[in-house]
Amino acid sequence: MAPCAAGAAITWGRFLCDSPPENISRYPVPNKKDLPFDMVELMEEVESKGGFLPNVFKVLAHRPAEFRAFFSYYNELMNKETGGLTKADRELIVVATSIHNRCLYCVVSHSALHRVYSKKLTLADQVIVNYEKAELTPRERAMLDFALAVCRSDTITDQHFLSLEEAGFHREDAWDIAAIAAFFAMSNRLAHLTDLRPNKEFYNMGRLPRDNTKGKGHVGGG
Repeated sequence: MAPCAAGAAITWGRFLCDSPPENISRYPVPNKKDLPFDMVELMEEVESKGGFLPNVFKVLAHRPAEFRAFFSYYNELMNKETGGLTKADRELIVVATSIHNRCLYCVVSHSALHRVYSKKLTLADQVIVNYEKAELTPRERAMLDFALAVCRSDTITDQHFLSLEEAGFHREDAWDIAAIAAFFAMSNRLAHLTDLRPNKEFYNMGRLPRDNTKGKGHVGGG
């Protein structure tokens, strides 16, 4: 790739300008200088808050219009402040459905985010192995039962909604659970297509004390 532009000192800028230390995609990772300003601004904000830039941002930048649509919908589903799902709930749905779809990137990255939001260091690991044996609350189990039914394309019946209602969920929560399962079914398959690889930072996130010198927020997994 071409040499870095002057002043491009952040990690992501170095990554895009130098030869990548590892292969994160089957498709070319664009050079920062070739990307639209709004995408660069979002990526720099994410990296500033989290201390690193998740590889999903780099890989999906290959198609800017789809990048914008993907992260717009991602934010609507995963960062909304309304509804009965917590951020930890949303991440656990992604973990459970992504392991069904055998998506390494989403399992690793969203397990990390679940640890951060829930403060439960082992629950996502248990769900990865077998969610039916995991130490879930009845509410979490009903949520994942429904998410997996959507993920598997089971026929959804009134009984599914009744089970959710008995666990304390509303109909709009059912939509959220299903939408997250559906969206990440697409994300999982894009990760398979591109051979998207997780950042090494995700593996210890939420397990070890956070280095506050690297940022003040948490990054999205994608």
